[in-house]
Amino acid sequence: MGYEFDAAVAVSRTGAGCYRAELDAGWLVGAALNGGYLLSVVGNAVRHELADAGHGDPYTASAYYLSAATPGPATVQVEVRRSGRGSSTVAATLSQDVDGRPQDRLTVLATYGDLSTISGEVRTTARPPGLPAPEECLLTSRAAPEFRSFVPMVDRFAMALDPACAGWAHGRPGGNTWIQGWFRLADDRPVDSLALLTVVDTLPPVTMEMGLPGWAPTLELTVHVRATPAPGLLRIRHETRNFAGGFFEEDCEVWDSADRLVAQSRQLALQPRG
Repeated sequence: MGYEFDAAVAVSRTGAGCYRAELDAGWLVGAALNGGYLLSVVGNAVRHELADAGHGDPYTASAYYLSAATPGPATVQVEVRRSGRGSSTVAATLSQDVDGRPQDRLTVLATYGDLSTISGEVRTTARPPGLPAPEECLLTSRAAPEFRSFVPMVDRFAMALDPACAGWAHGRPGGNTWIQGWFRLADDRPVDSLALLTVVDTLPPVTMEMGLPGWAPTLELTVHVRATPAPGLLRIRHETRNFAGGFFEEDCEVWDSADRLVAQSRQLALQPRG
């Protein structure tokens, strides 16, 4: 029996650079599918397209969200812009039929390679977030039924939120501009480079803890994958430094059990719609 995530992002080739997907309702946030999940669907099509080149890992991917995707059939069109020895760069677009016409949902520019070939000295000033033990954190699996029915995505993974930035869950947001927690996929699927494209977008919007509830639509999301995670729980932290003009940025870091920074992202989102 396979893993749930692999089934949710599965694609099948239907022609030159063209792939079919069945978008999974389990990744809904309200009426729209999660942006990180959609990026992994596109990323899987890219991985298939670059299989002969041996470039199966995203190094960087930038997605622009054009319209809200819904569960059901979708098409991913992949165009290889450059294929070199160490990496390949592609453009890809995911679309769905709406009233008999294709409507683009997101468009992506990505560079792929092979993370297993990368080695060398690491110099960094980044430090993993300090988190209480998982058993001292708030499990999203114990969230109120009405929240879980509105965001069925939370049942796809096991997340334990730091209580210091989860006052919003009790109707008492603390005003923090950051949110963090522990993460694993619900069926313990190992998190690889493809899954990291989703992981960076799984925490609740940091605006929830700022006292601004509601869905915050993503306009653009850029992910940098730095390494394949070691086995074990991941730690995720989101932070914003500037909420202005109806927009805010959300910076993410993902750390593995070996204290390595395995992924970073930044997204630009609209202020919550309430």
